[in-house]
Amino acid sequence: MTAYTAPAGGSATGLLDRLNGARHRAALNVFMLIVLAHWAEHLTQAFQIWVLDRPVKQSRGVLGQWFPWLVSSEWLHYGYALVMLAGLWFLRKGFVGRARTWWMVAFAIQFWHHIEHLLLFVQAQAGVVFFGQAVPTSVAQLVFPRVELHLFYNTVVFLPMVVAMYYHLRPSPTERAEADCNCAPELVSSGHR
Repeated sequence: MTAYTAPAGGSATGLLDRLNGARHRAALNVFMLIVLAHWAEHLTQAFQIWVLDRPVKQSRGVLGQWFPWLVSSEWLHYGYALVMLAGLWFLRKGFVGRARTWWMVAFAIQFWHHIEHLLLFVQAQAGVVFFGQAVPTSVAQLVFPRVELHLFYNTVVFLPMVVAMYYHLRPSPTERAEADCNCAPELVSSGHR
């Protein structure tokens, strides 16, 4: 790996500059741990419902088993959605070229996913429900069951993130020259991957 150099025209003194430059790989690793924890919640809940045959209300994922109020209050769900949105936004500048395009696709989908969770959060906190439903309901929940819907949302956010990471770690020579971080390993031969 080469040493990090500050972008032209300034020094990397700000936190966001460091997170998207010299500390981009570490920031992405922390973010991916959060993403995987989020997946663990949803996959555990799906396992509880479809393998253990528990009722949906008793299938609370990992943290919801110890802190059931997190699930019913929407704090856990909204917190994850907000952290995902923030992570995608704050780490975007470290991506260039094809990787940036895919990262922003994930961001756009997560933005809508966040809106859906915000609707649920507001309803739960205010004690009101929208759309004439009996329980807090998001827009897409009017058509799809909640558990399946959020598994879908997390999948369609995660897949472009994976593509973005693939291109980020395997940049073209042009993308490598544009990158401010040193996430991609050095080229081993004269050609690029």
